[in-house]
Amino acid sequence: MIYESIRKQVVEAILEAAEQKLIHGTSGNIAMRDSEKRNIVAITPSGIPYNRMTAEEIAVVEMKEDGTNEWIDGPYKPSSELPMHTAVLRARADVNATVHTHSMFATIMAMGDEAGLLAITPPHCEFTPVGIVPFVMPGSDDIAARVLEAIGERGRTCLLKNHGMFSCGTDMTSAMHAAVYTEEMAQTAYYARLLGIFEPMPEEAERRMKELLAVGRSV
Repeated sequence: MIYESIRKQVVEAILEAAEQKLIHGTSGNIAMRDSEKRNIVAITPSGIPYNRMTAEEIAVVEMKEDGTNEWIDGPYKPSSELPMHTAVLRARADVNATVHTHSMFATIMAMGDEAGLLAITPPHCEFTPVGIVPFVMPGSDDIAARVLEAIGERGRTCLLKNHGMFSCGTDMTSAMHAAVYTEEMAQTAYYARLLGIFEPMPEEAERRMKELLAVGRSV
């Protein structure tokens, strides 16, 4: 089996996402870039239940220089959200793993008039700001472009209106952390707003936490 390492990492991550109830059934998708051949990406296939997925079933795609993607291995076609994942991977050299979920609270908090999620506890500060991408058709180049715009040059996560969440990281662990903490942020905000006691962290405290987290990542 070619690209065994990244295929196994994708399977492990999708099973973890299912266990943490970030995904259900066949919704959501996860991708991982190869560390040596950086134009090679392993991604969950389309329409296959995750609870019995194997590494051999993970699709392998080559990102072409002309901006297209070629499915080169795996028995099932890549996720329809491939353009969204590869758009971020192409634009961000620091990103090697991407996670898209349909998790409940991220989906709920993407609706309404709010601009996005705010940090409520110190760990959330690593992932803010969390913007919201307006609804566009899944699997399209349009949603890929809008997610890339929302993530920007340094962002880690964003919400997708009527759709879910997208996160990324330098490796699969950091991409999954971003997904987990974004869902936690959304869940905490949901219940706090429901109770009428929503109090995000002060902006100055959030700024200082970001500085501390940045120092921790650089040592």
